[in-house]
This record gives sequence, structure tokens and C-alpha cells, in this order.
Amino acid sequence: MDTPNAPNPGAAASTGTSLDLNRRLGSLLAQIASGSQPAFAEFYELTSRRVYGMARRVLIDAALSEDTTQEVFLQVWQNASKFNDEAGSPLAWLMTISHRRAVDKVRSTQSATDREARYGASSQDIDHDSVSDEVDSRLEAEAVVRCLGTLTETQQESVRLAYYGGLTYREVAERLNAAVPTIKSRIRDGLIRLKTCLGVS
Repeated sequence: MDTPNAPNPGAAASTGTSLDLNRRLGSLLAQIASGSQPAFAEFYELTSRRVYGMARRVLIDAALSEDTTQEVFLQVWQNASKFNDEAGSPLAWLMTISHRRAVDKVRSTQSATDREARYGASSQDIDHDSVSDEVDSRLEAEAVVRCLGTLTETQQESVRLAYYGGLTYREVAERLNAAVPTIKSRIRDGLIRLKTCLGVS
């Protein structure tokens, strides 16, 4: 069966409590595993905003985030039967897939950037207006780990929770008992430091 067409990734929102949502998602995954397109459409409507938000926090770029969101839901369609509720909730399973896909996209983008640089792509005009975009487009695991050490403790906490923990600004603020504007400032300042450390000009 062909994969169903899905609506815009920013259009969906989840409703009800987390427990109710996970119960519904578990039921839908069972139906999706049997090839139910209506179940897939409802699953998408209930979760696409969360998946897109995760992708956007990691990738920054809207187009890449939309592509990653579609890839995540294609994986859901193809692998719904592999979901094991004993290993975790449906939402946790979905967000794990989302985070891994986004990180893979970062690595893929980095590899492509490196290849282009070796073949003279440095002559192309690249828009670097966004500090976050500059940093994310050049992420390399070892360099990032090293450069995270140059951040203040509060910046490290904020960046790690947002980019590696998959939390929203508000969730990071609640976790660290700080105001949302403060968290946004810490993350932006942290990314600026990362940009400098990674040698992004």
C-alpha cells in the first residue's frame, strides 16, 4: 500500500493528557501496522507538531525540518509493527525516532558540506545571517564536544537540554527554574561561542 499523503507538518496539535494521548497513539500504531490509512492520518494530526518542533530545534532550517518530519512519518508507516509498548510509550518511541533522524540529517549535511568544500564549493555565496544555522550546518561530534567545554555552565546546561535533550525553551526554563527570555539568551550566547570555537566565519 502506498504511504498516505500527510498534511503540513506545522498544522497538527496534540490534545488531551499525556496518558490519554499515549493510549490513543498505541491504538493507532496497531491499526497502522495493519495498513490503516485513516489511523495514520490521525496519528499524524496528533503528533506532527511535536515531530516538526524537534526537527526544527536540531536543524534550525525550516525546509530540512519539513523533510525530516516526512521521513519520520514514513518510518512510522513502515515500522509501526515494531513498536513495543513494554520498551516505552508511543510518544517516547516517536520522539526518539525524530531526534535520531534530525541528528542523522545534521551529519549528512556536514558530510555534503565537507565534500563540496573539497571540490571548490567555497566560491558559492552562502547566507550566514543565522548564527544557529551556521553552527548546525558544520556540526562534527568531536568538535562540538570540545567546544561545549568553552561555554559557561549555565550555557552548557541550556544548550544540551535544548539540542540534545529535545526540550522546548519553556521546558528548559522549567527544568532550570529560569525565565524563558533568559534561557533564549543563554542558548543564543552559547551558540555564538560554539560558532567562534568551531571557526565558523
